[in-house]
This record gives sequence, structure tokens and C-alpha cells, in this order.
Amino acid sequence: MPKGNGKPIPRVLIKKSVQNKAEFIAQLKVRFESNMHRHKNTSWSDVDSKLDDSKLESVHAMETTGGEPDAVIINEELCYVDCSQQTPERRHICYDQEGEAKRKKKGVFPGGNAVDLANEMGIELLTIKEYRSLQDYGEFDTKTSSWLATTKKVRDLGGAFFGDRRYDTVFVYHNGADSFYGDRGFRGLLRL
Repeated sequence: MPKGNGKPIPRVLIKKSVQNKAEFIAQLKVRFESNMHRHKNTSWSDVDSKLDDSKLESVHAMETTGGEPDAVIINEELCYVDCSQQTPERRHICYDQEGEAKRKKKGVFPGGNAVDLANEMGIELLTIKEYRSLQDYGEFDTKTSSWLATTKKVRDLGGAFFGDRRYDTVFVYHNGADSFYGDRGFRGLLRL
């Protein structure tokens, strides 16, 4: 017997096309200039010159799903990263397609999965190291959690990693890849 009410959770929708490119770039520039601590020794022109149409569409997908993306130096590399205080609005999702299929087989219908959504958006899930680096720029996921890129060994055993910040400490945990919660999404990264 299915758990819950048996109705699917609405699928997470990705919108990559940018309607007003100039307006969106201006919005990104304002965020960039308001958060210089995330990208010291980097100018807006450094970022703007790397935002071709394909990358801009990926950043737009991050924005329209609540990621508040900004240019961030992660492990000495300039990237666009989801910088919303809590995990982006792409939630109620399993870790990957295999985990999602396992839930559907039981009559439970999540809103998608982190791996496929990231691929559709043209971004990567943050690794544990990247997630910890992001936390150096602020306090993220203080009420939520985010799926993280998971090693093959852990995934082959049915698990997946996620992280959050509680008690002024960054924690990384594990869960079954088929689990999903209303307060767990994922943070993505786009290498520039």
C-alpha cells in the first residue's frame, strides 16, 4: 500500500531560457557587487566575459529554482554556486534516478532527483569539499539540507551524502539515495 496520499509531488521544473538577457545580467552584477567577499580579487568583467549563452542559461536555471547564484571562488576556481541561505527550492527529490525509481515502485512519487536535475540545468552537485568551502562564505543550510555528490562506493551500497549547518558546525551525513524530504534539495556549481 502506498504511503502518503498516493499523489505525486509536483515535478521540479527547470527554466533555462533567458527572456531578458540584459536585465538578468544586471541582476547578477548587483548580486556580485553586493557580495565581494565571495570573489575577492575578481572583477565583474572577469565573470561577465565567461558567461556565454549556454552558461547564462544554466545560471538562469539556478536562479529560477531559488538558488540565488553568485560567482564564488571554490578551491581556487571561479564558479557560479547556489548561494541562497537555505537549500534552493528544488526539493522533495531523491538523490538519483535509481533512488527515484525505487520510490515510484513503492507507489511514492518524489518531485524528481538531484543528479538528473543538475544535468538538465548544466551544473554539478557540490562535492563535500566544495560544500565545506562554500560554508566559509556564510551560513548556509541552517534549517535545510542539500544533497552532495556521492562516491561510487557509497552509492553502490545504496547511500548518498548530504550536508547542512547546525550549531555553527558543517555536518555531512548519509541517507538512502531513495529518501526525500521537504527541506532537502541540492546546491549546484557551474565552472566558469
